[in-house]
Amino acid sequence: MSTIVAIIYLVSSICFILGLKMLTRVQTARRGNWLSSLAMFLAVVATLLEMGVVDYKLIIAGIVLGSLIGLIMAVKVEMTSMPEMVAIFNGLGGGASALVALSVYYGEGTNTVDGAVTLYLSILIGCITFTGSLIAFGKLKGMISGNPIIFPGNQIVNLILAIAVFALVGMSIWGGGPPETVNMYAIILVGISLLLGILLVIPIGGADMPVVISLLNSYSGVAAAMAGFVLSNNVLIISGALVGASGLILTQIMCKAMNRSLANVLFGGFGAEAPAAAGGGKNADDYPTVKSCSPEEAAMIFESARDVIIVPGYGLAVAQAQHITKELADNLTKNGANVRYAIHPVAGRMPGHMNVLLAESNVPHEQLCDLDQINDDFQNADIALVLGANDVVNPAANLDKDSPIWGMPVLKCWEAKSCFVVKRSLSPGFAAIPNDLFNYQNNLMLFGDAKKILTELNHELKDLLS
Repeated sequence: MSTIVAIIYLVSSICFILGLKMLTRVQTARRGNWLSSLAMFLAVVATLLEMGVVDYKLIIAGIVLGSLIGLIMAVKVEMTSMPEMVAIFNGLGGGASALVALSVYYGEGTNTVDGAVTLYLSILIGCITFTGSLIAFGKLKGMISGNPIIFPGNQIVNLILAIAVFALVGMSIWGGGPPETVNMYAIILVGISLLLGILLVIPIGGADMPVVISLLNSYSGVAAAMAGFVLSNNVLIISGALVGASGLILTQIMCKAMNRSLANVLFGGFGAEAPAAAGGGKNADDYPTVKSCSPEEAAMIFESARDVIIVPGYGLAVAQAQHITKELADNLTKNGANVRYAIHPVAGRMPGHMNVLLAESNVPHEQLCDLDQINDDFQNADIALVLGANDVVNPAANLDKDSPIWGMPVLKCWEAKSCFVVKRSLSPGFAAIPNDLFNYQNNLMLFGDAKKILTELNHELKDLLS
């Protein structure tokens, strides 16, 4: 039986690796998802075989309940809420790892130093991931302020708590004492870890949520890998390491896209400044040369356009306008225009948010271009159409050394012959700073809900083309 279990674990590990590889390309992502699901199924089967005596009634009940919850979420959760769902999944993964470690702690225990270290790390990282993800969920959902929440001595408190964690682990491993005392150390460790998760995420602003989500995803993988060491389960170690490593790589990509270090994201409190003090003292309402137009007027310019670049942002997701955007792009293509989509790495509220959103409306993958691919093409474009994006198209990143986003790579949509920004108002984005793009002479604002505006624009364009 042990040989069969080992073979199943090996096949499961290979499927996890291949599935992750397939997820890196749109053409193979669906198959990669299925392969990863198969890998998880095989891992569960092998684990049950290895354990031998299990209560299958509870196992079946858990499968039915979990499948039902997953099915409901898959059907009910809208694309605009996908970042929140990812945050919850990260938290549940971390919490599960912490519970597994606690069950081992209060069940079998461990007699080795390395076993105890991995056990405590699983509890620590799992609890931090759980509460940190809940805070991220609250910020994304609007239940908690998206601005950094900072109190005096915040970092000092975090440092004290971190020292307390090391002290508790040291006393638990080498301090000895009666079992009741050691068990109390574990309970205190759980409490401190849960508190650390809250304190580490609340100072982070909404503009940094893509980085936070990818980092918490990495945390959940590391917690799972630690739980794998606790259980001596190779497939859990491998799958956890894959998630942890990929999450860290994605986090680094996000930080590079914002021209900031991870330490600055975690401890910088970006966005805590008053808007009036940001961007060189410019007030968010100070737009003296802003111009707006109607969808009818915009349609006349779109009719003659031969090169159009669409810049999707969170406003597109909120309005659920991905389908009408695709319809507009199709009509422009029929009229002889070359249409592409400029995707900024941190557009939206999670990594890949815009890619997933546009894939839902069957936008061809070939039309999706990363920042580095398309940024130099704006100067040749007839129209740049910005849909709900703000901070990722702010010229201050290139032109204003006093701006908090100075040096951040942004999409240079202002270099197009004409720029149209679809936005409900002139309010700032999550970075809480004004956007000088709205003042540019070649920029026109289309105020209103993105879905409504694009529907009217598409209707007017079809009338002109008929």
